Amino acid sequence: MTPLRRGLYAITPDWRDTGRLLAVTDAVLTGGAVLLQYRNKAADTALAHTQASALLALCRQHGVPLLINDDVALAAAIGANGAHIGRDDGELAAARAQLGAHAILGVSCYDDLERARSAAENGADYVAFGAMFASPTKPHAPPASMSLLGKARPLGKPVACIGGITAENGGALVAAGADLLAVISDLYESPDPRQRAVAYTALFAGR
Repeated sequence: MTPLRRGLYAITPDWRDTGRLLAVTDAVLTGGAVLLQYRNKAADTALAHTQASALLALCRQHGVPLLINDDVALAAAIGANGAHIGRDDGELAAARAQLGAHAILGVSCYDDLERARSAAENGADYVAFGAMFASPTKPHAPPASMSLLGKARPLGKPVACIGGITAENGGALVAAGADLLAVISDLYESPDPRQRAVAYTALFAGR
């Protein structure tokens, strides 16, 4: 597996404009994002393949792993570095079988420490909690306590968090135990995505 670095975990928005998506993602990666997830709930199969393939080429230029959200088949088809999955442990085992031992597999654990423990025991490479704050992407997501980040440390897996994260509130999450801050809106809707990514990267300096 590609070692996971601590830092900004950028997640793409539901944009159909591939040129815009690539331009902003390039700025975010230049600003220091250490991991990228392709997530586009508005894309059909053809567009998803086109966008994911283009993002993979961009990620390789920056030396950053690309994960695919909830589509192990697409991850396998384009040779992505892994996938982010959820729902049940069977999905995790199936994804590992399809993508191989070196793939990065992350699992959504919402507000559930036991789910994170099960995912870690079944081979997840990181566990993700959230929503940490009110999220414009998932307004009905259940809130997750910041204390979960520290409680998950003994699992021995990198801890990611998502949901309403900004460069202003992210420092508290890092201090509480987050290894990865997963961000969509605060990056992709920023007037200066590169500088916004730099601000997130600074939250991990010296930690």
